[in-house]
Amino acid sequence: MENKSIIKDKSVSFAIRIIKLYKYLNSKNEYILAKQLLRSGTSIGANVSEALCGISRKDFLSKMYIAYKESVETLYWIELLYKTEYIDNKEYISIHNEAKSIYRILSSITKTTKTTPNS
Repeated sequence: MENKSIIKDKSVSFAIRIIKLYKYLNSKNEYILAKQLLRSGTSIGANVSEALCGISRKDFLSKMYIAYKESVETLYWIELLYKTEYIDNKEYISIHNEAKSIYRILSSITKTTKTTPNS
């Protein structure tokens, strides 16, 4: 049985939301930014999943750092979509807040893992 992970659950839910936004953006004929957002937004969860089955602490931390960096990139694409008026203020606030929450959790995980001595 798999351990329950808040960051894994959040990243999967977020990826689903990103896929839906990607489909919406494609219907608006926005393909370039949409593809960038799809790649970074879904990569977060993929790297979290890999981290959770990492073979070592170093492997875990490496994958979590990649997920963290992908969350930063995703925030960038979300901001760009808002500033170019592909998403409205309500959509922006909602998805930005969700992305920021994931970013904060990943930041905490990486900092804690890095500074906590091996047990």
